[in-house]
Amino acid sequence: MSNTNNIFNLVHMIGQITNENIVRFTNEFSYPIGISTIIVLREINNRGPVKHTDLAESLGYSKSSITKIANKLVSLDLIQRTYDKSDKRAVYLIITDKGIAALKESIALGDKIYNELYNILTEDELSSYIEIQKKLLAKISASKRLSP
Repeated sequence: MSNTNNIFNLVHMIGQITNENIVRFTNEFSYPIGISTIIVLREINNRGPVKHTDLAESLGYSKSSITKIANKLVSLDLIQRTYDKSDKRAVYLIITDKGIAALKESIALGDKIYNELYNILTEDELSSYIEIQKKLLAKISASKRLSP
């Protein structure tokens, strides 16, 4: 098999695994939000009050994506916006108690799905798989920084 076919097959397999995990998570999670939104919610929880722009930068999302996700999270009462008293233009996002509960549920569900899928791998295989993914992501990141 040529390298061209390998890349398409590899991307297709990775896409199938990712899509299956996303669909399963979305179907089983009790809130109408997906993985990207959970990642934002987790980051808000981990960082405390945080600005939209700082979230976009740390997660590699566009500012408009963060705004859309934040609007969704606010509408579900999972986060709230707070304003700096000395600078009304500075808006911070903070997780609510309901958001913390949703995050805990997402972590439990994520652990369940992860354990059910990856339990066929030995610890060494799983460790290697994770290291390979990290290596590939680092290569992609480095390539993006180098391109004009």
